[in-house]
Amino acid sequence: MLDGAVHRCDQQDKGELYVRGLLTDGARKSMQPMAERLGVDHQRLQQFITSSTWDYQVVRANIARWAAEAIDPASYVIDDSGFPKNGVTSPFVARQYSGTLGKTGNCQIAVSVQLATDTASAAVDWRLFCPAAWDDTTITDPQRAAIVVAKRDRAAITDDIRHREKWRLALDMLDEIIAWGLPKLPVTSDSGYGDATGFRLGLTARGLPYAVQVDPTATAYPTTEVPVTAPYGGRGRRPRPAYPDPPVTLKHLVLAAGRATARPVTWRHGSRHTPDNPTAAMRSHFLRLRVRPANRDIPRNIDGTLPEEWLLAEWPPDAVEPVKYWLSTMPTRTSLTALVRLAKLRWRVEHDYRELKTGLGIDHFEGRSLTGWHRHVTLTVLAQAFATHLRLDPKADAPA
Repeated sequence: MLDGAVHRCDQQDKGELYVRGLLTDGARKSMQPMAERLGVDHQRLQQFITSSTWDYQVVRANIARWAAEAIDPASYVIDDSGFPKNGVTSPFVARQYSGTLGKTGNCQIAVSVQLATDTASAAVDWRLFCPAAWDDTTITDPQRAAIVVAKRDRAAITDDIRHREKWRLALDMLDEIIAWGLPKLPVTSDSGYGDATGFRLGLTARGLPYAVQVDPTATAYPTTEVPVTAPYGGRGRRPRPAYPDPPVTLKHLVLAAGRATARPVTWRHGSRHTPDNPTAAMRSHFLRLRVRPANRDIPRNIDGTLPEEWLLAEWPPDAVEPVKYWLSTMPTRTSLTALVRLAKLRWRVEHDYRELKTGLGIDHFEGRSLTGWHRHVTLTVLAQAFATHLRLDPKADAPA
């Protein structure tokens, strides 16, 4: 998968050596410990990451094309993860909220796109989130801005990389992945992305259907609500069709439909077999409604109506009210089971993050350059792809 990115034999050897270091046993996967376990000078690894000329984006494209064929993904899953840091010089490290920490802490935040099915996945593309504190163009104090410029220079951060919302980074990566020749697949995410109307509109503009988790306080109209046009008084602009009443929350719509409309769905089989559940079936109760999400940024149809989509809610039998909500633009003919499976596919992200962090050391990079971070992350994903290849084909040849 280094083909096209690494052109010299010595670079190829160093790249394979680095991936082998990531795959070897050992608690720490930074350069010095890996070099000691491999019995080589750590400067060989450091030179390949920090000052070599290979293109990590070509490697990512190679991994993505392999994954598209080997995994046959059902969805692109969007998420982000925190990389805790003690210092302040690593690129884009700042005090910010991290789901990994469960609180605000000193960390980096990386956004990823996974190609996923229930049996395999690959985190093929990444962006490191740039906080506003690392963007001198957002700082009005000249002295503080100068300090930030110096930090950016030390981390070799180019001028085109600025503070940008995480959901916009996700759309950027989806554009890149499609440009690599991968198919347009449904997109799944948590509410951190699903609550952003711009993100959902961006997916629709790209022809990408979605099933994204949303907050129950988001608002929508039932499809039975229709806009009305007020009588024209003969002066000024003619009134446009508008909904006579304000929208209601998603929670209100689901509660009005009632628990009796929920149906049991098994979306996959896990690994926790019990006498009561010998097949480890993962099941719950779900209901779905056709609704029209309401937001001033959503373009309306010619007749004044808002676009329809699915509202999916999980309402376990022992819960007083629904516990999760999703909006989805999957076709109207999509079955409830298929819709639930897509919405629930985000669990593969947690599997990937756990393997990439605890097994392969994606968050162990100690360098100070943004390019170095991207190269380390890319080779970590390559190591995971190799492990996935072995799981998919246990008879595959082991590395020399």
